[in-house]
Amino acid sequence: MVGELGSEFRRPSLADAIVPLVVLAALIASALALFGLDALDGPIQVALLLCCAVAALIAMKNGHSFTAVQEAGRGAIASVTSAIFILFAVGALIGVWNLSGTIPTLVYYGIQVLSPGWYYAAAAIICGIVALSIGSSWTTAATIGVGLVGIAGLIGVSPTITAGAVISGAYLGDKTSPLSETTVLTAQIVGVDVYEHIKRQIWTSVPAFVIAAVVFLVLSLTGDDTVTGAETTSDLDKLNEIFNITPLALLPLVLLVILSIKKIPASLALLSSTLFAGVLGAFLQPDVYADFVAGAGNVVVESIKAVWLAMANGFSIDSGIPDVDRLLSRGGVDSMLLTIWLILGAVTFGAILEEFGLIDRLVQPMIAAATSTGRLFLTVFACGFGLNVVAGDQYIALVLPSRIFKAEFAARGLAPTNLSRLAADSGTVTSPLVPWNSCGAFMSATLGVSTLLYLPYAVFCYASPALSVLYGVTGFRIEKVDPSETSPAQEMP
Repeated sequence: MVGELGSEFRRPSLADAIVPLVVLAALIASALALFGLDALDGPIQVALLLCCAVAALIAMKNGHSFTAVQEAGRGAIASVTSAIFILFAVGALIGVWNLSGTIPTLVYYGIQVLSPGWYYAAAAIICGIVALSIGSSWTTAATIGVGLVGIAGLIGVSPTITAGAVISGAYLGDKTSPLSETTVLTAQIVGVDVYEHIKRQIWTSVPAFVIAAVVFLVLSLTGDDTVTGAETTSDLDKLNEIFNITPLALLPLVLLVILSIKKIPASLALLSSTLFAGVLGAFLQPDVYADFVAGAGNVVVESIKAVWLAMANGFSIDSGIPDVDRLLSRGGVDSMLLTIWLILGAVTFGAILEEFGLIDRLVQPMIAAATSTGRLFLTVFACGFGLNVVAGDQYIALVLPSRIFKAEFAARGLAPTNLSRLAADSGTVTSPLVPWNSCGAFMSATLGVSTLLYLPYAVFCYASPALSVLYGVTGFRIEKVDPSETSPAQEMP
């Protein structure tokens, strides 16, 4: 292969492909050993930047120019521009929804309706219904999910387990809703009808969610509640004392759901709901606005300054009750900056590995070794989950296996719906389990629970891929086609 100015590109060796992954594993393990959960506050980001440098040096050793490496990085950053704007919008929304009383009202009513005896299962089911309706795991987590995690802390159940339940429900919808962009994308890449794809998804999604719901119900029934009824009542009284608790404060949530159903771009829908909440809150919570900015002038000036500040730096309050303060003192665009740094480092590293053939060098021997259907399914899963780890982006983990294995499935007489289901189970569903993946970082930043803490409780996210691989091993629900009727060379435009 000939590169710029007649120089030859050398095909990467297996060692070239393995070295960046070994460095990644060593640096992340060192960061976790030295800093614990605080590793996500900067050390892991630095580790990813160093891994980018290692991958770049290997690409340059093989004849590629540093300009080509920069172009790969530029493309990686461009690919997550939409996600960055969504993160900024979510940070602004959480801050203003706390200021305007939307989240306090959601928590106030939720405490009175949801019982600790079935709380985790209810959280998963509620988020599953919302995500199926709007097709977005991120929007579900950033709205209903934030409220449910907040309620958990006030009624004495675990916010960590609640976060796992929220994510399980959110990814049920993300994986099976016809409104989900990942669902549509998977079907398009593999070349199947989206509704046929969803029908096959049900065979892993529904049993996995039932398993998750049973686990959450058992955890709810066996949990040790630490908050007494008197403490909960005190928290409710404090919320009602600080804020004007009224169903009108939930209108920004209603607006967001409507905009999401109408498929308005997520960042625009979130910002629209944020601004609407800011204006509405100025009428519903004038005292909160004035206290937040310490009486900045007339009512109009106070309101503008309060909303602006909450969008930028989040809302904060000193109510005298620690649980209430932890719930409400959150949000702001600046709260997402560490998360964005994490995502940029991860996707740049993944893009360099992909662009210069390092991922392909690892995958091809795996395909050759997958001599049975069960091994092939396990290989696809390993590729999808592995890309979530090393590339840090669910779209890379979804698109690449769909493209790489499409011809192999056709050659073996396996219907493309098998691959579309397996790719979604491997790429989409496992993405929130990786702390530096864009989805894992988003969920952690939005819900306020570290990825490493909620990981054991995101039951759906490993039950669904486990079932998908199990079907491949046993042959259950595996559809066959005549290899002569497939067209493996046909690619999506």
